[in-house]
Amino acid sequence: MGKPTAFMEIARTDRGYREVKERIQHYQEFVVPLAEQVVREQGSRCMDCGIPYCHNGCPINNIIPDWNNLAYQGNWQEAIAVLHSTNNFPEFTGRICPAPCETACTLNLIDQPVTIKTIECAVIDKAWEQGWITPQIPKHRTGKKVAIVGSGPAGLACAQQLARAGHEVVVYEKQDRIGGLLRYGIPDFKMSKALIDRRMAQMQAEGVVFRPNSHIGKDIPAKPLLEKYDAVVLTGGAEKPRDLPVSGRDSRGVYFAMEFLSQQNHRNAGDIIHGNVSISATKKDVIVIGGGDTGSDCIGTSIRQGANSVTQLEILPQPPEKENKTATWPYWPNKLRTSSSQQEGCTRHWSVSTKELIVQNGQVTAIRLVKVDWQKDANERWQMQEVTGSEFELKADLVLLAMGFMHPIHEGLLHELRIALDERGNIQASSDNYRTSVDKVFAAGDMRRGQSLVVWAIREGRQAARAVDEYLMGCSVLPK
Repeated sequence: MGKPTAFMEIARTDRGYREVKERIQHYQEFVVPLAEQVVREQGSRCMDCGIPYCHNGCPINNIIPDWNNLAYQGNWQEAIAVLHSTNNFPEFTGRICPAPCETACTLNLIDQPVTIKTIECAVIDKAWEQGWITPQIPKHRTGKKVAIVGSGPAGLACAQQLARAGHEVVVYEKQDRIGGLLRYGIPDFKMSKALIDRRMAQMQAEGVVFRPNSHIGKDIPAKPLLEKYDAVVLTGGAEKPRDLPVSGRDSRGVYFAMEFLSQQNHRNAGDIIHGNVSISATKKDVIVIGGGDTGSDCIGTSIRQGANSVTQLEILPQPPEKENKTATWPYWPNKLRTSSSQQEGCTRHWSVSTKELIVQNGQVTAIRLVKVDWQKDANERWQMQEVTGSEFELKADLVLLAMGFMHPIHEGLLHELRIALDERGNIQASSDNYRTSVDKVFAAGDMRRGQSLVVWAIREGRQAARAVDEYLMGCSVLPK
């Protein structure tokens, strides 16, 4: 514990944002880092609790009190060593993780949690600036070959761990660039893609081979991988979006969120949109259906494209402004949160359901909605009922569906390998050994557990790497 009384003497201070009028003019990151001395002071606030609930709140089980104290002491090199011992990519999580660790912080009981995410980001950013992050090339090679299908955070974490164990690792990615949703799902203003490229360079030096434009199960058959490699790890994500089965769904101007977001990231990379319809919010009234992070990403992107208006719809009731700490802590509470994108200019509607998309000449022009009421039934299960006479319409030139993802794509790869699925449509594999129903084939990340957080994907990739290493070698020195 750095300074026993710091949590009583120093108030929580977190990173800020550039002014709205400035940041909406570009797609660059706009978070304003804290000065080094302020970061150190924030690290001193960590109470070194007898039971550090932040460990439980963090899916990777980051050793948070240790690197908080090391940051406070100014021992940045040891801090990054501790941070990297559980997390391959702190620069990703330090930017886009919702920080359940802070929710679990003991100081959150008084709404003053340690700025764990900010300290994490400061540690990793300083480590890169100082050149402390270098390739960890294994001293011995095992001669074993592993194919990883999918280059999102789960695939990248798995690949790096296995390469450091001495295996020959090849990562296959169907897109033209490596990164999965990190590359084409997360807007550039939330996370610069240069961060992915920098890690790729490190991983290539460690022996990882990247093969983009390689759609396994479509352009490249999947079964030959089982003959060529000693193990195959499926980390393709949960890409099947939840659809909106209402009249007018197939009209022009109605798209899934990822169709919209990925196009803008391609444009930012200098690509020309070929084949598909170019989707733009410029001078349009935009409706975003879905109140989660993906919906917020659509809001921020629409505003930067110059939308006339942006409205976000959520079928669930508006959460309370403040949670009941005694009932929820240290778990993730249901409370009202406002993202940086929502702060930039967005109207939010709660407890509304879509009845119909109104279409003229094949183009969506409006959306018909109805207010809904949520009540518990006799079995204490929430049930939704439409409020009689509450229908209303909103103008809509562009409707973006951001209602989450159901499960991985079944057609192609999974059908070809005849992989067993669970009741939710995800790949059936336990978190003990990550093995699928097919010999030599493992699965991790959203493809196995369903739609989740980047921090969970990294954890699953690391744990799957250990499982694969044990399968290939009989034992493993990789961390769980």
